[in-house]
Amino acid sequence: MPAPAVHRRYIGEWVVTKHRWGLAVDQAEREALLSYAASCPNANLAFERAS
Repeated sequence: MPAPAVHRRYIGEWVVTKHRWGLAVDQAEREALLSYAASCPNANLAFERAS
């Protein structure tokens, strides 16, 4: 993980990349992402699926 000051942006970019490219997430990764995301409940992530 990067420095705590940029965790929200890093996690957001990670999730957007996963969705954009339709990449799988295993259970451990999902739990970690949800844990980090809990600290930013009002975040809105926008992405366009890759073709």
